[in-house]
Amino acid sequence: MNYKLICIDMDGTLLDDNHLISEENKKAIKEAHNRGVVIAVTTGRLFTSASYSYSLLDIEGPIIASNGTYIRERSKEEFIYKDTFTLEECNELNEILNKSNLTHYFYTHNTALGSETLPENHPYVAFNKEVSEDLRIHFCIKEDLSPLFKEYENEVLKAIVIEKKDKEALLKVKNELKSLDKFEVVSSGPYNFEIMKKGSSKGSAVQRLAESLGIKQEQVICMGDNENDLSMIRYAGLGIAMGNAVDLLKNEANYITDTNVNSGVGKAIRKFVLN
Repeated sequence: MNYKLICIDMDGTLLDDNHLISEENKKAIKEAHNRGVVIAVTTGRLFTSASYSYSLLDIEGPIIASNGTYIRERSKEEFIYKDTFTLEECNELNEILNKSNLTHYFYTHNTALGSETLPENHPYVAFNKEVSEDLRIHFCIKEDLSPLFKEYENEVLKAIVIEKKDKEALLKVKNELKSLDKFEVVSSGPYNFEIMKKGSSKGSAVQRLAESLGIKQEQVICMGDNENDLSMIRYAGLGIAMGNAVDLLKNEANYITDTNVNSGVGKAIRKFVLN
């Protein structure tokens, strides 16, 4: 098969456990890009964070950020697609999550809104320490988020709920939100779940991007490791799960590559695209 679009998740997939991209991954991606294959980083992260990691690949191309709610070329200012919560949805979600007493944040493409300061070990806090001021993620922390929702109206792309100690409480609230059938609710790790506009997912965004590029579904490769990658694994002509992926993803993938710490992305690209 002549694959023309490769969509790659970041955490647990492209990045190793130290949030670094291996030289083997970089080399394979660069070679595929030089052959005309479009490389799209496809992540739950904010666009700002994803853009920096993409720059380390030394190529240009599209980024699917915030679990499919935001698509934009890395080097361009205008977005290709954006799907935001309404002001009413932001307030409704915040009210539900406040009652749960679970830590939560709302994200635009470059800003985190929350009532608690992010911990020092949070990836976005660490990220801000490594980059220049103009590349940093903005934090808006206020006890009452309602004024912030108004200030950032039509900009909020997703919410994330984080709980490392009480996984039962986390799962309970996740299932309650799913039962409303008003939002997309998926996890990107064992201690969180993320909430997007109904109909927005990595899979729908990959389809949207592929169609805009005139690329057929069977010419798309998607790689991931967690539940929020399932929709794009299902859409792809070739869905690849990482060796470290959750069983849910492995069970639906067409192929299982090596782990994120052993350059599974680069190995899969060599097997299916470069050989």
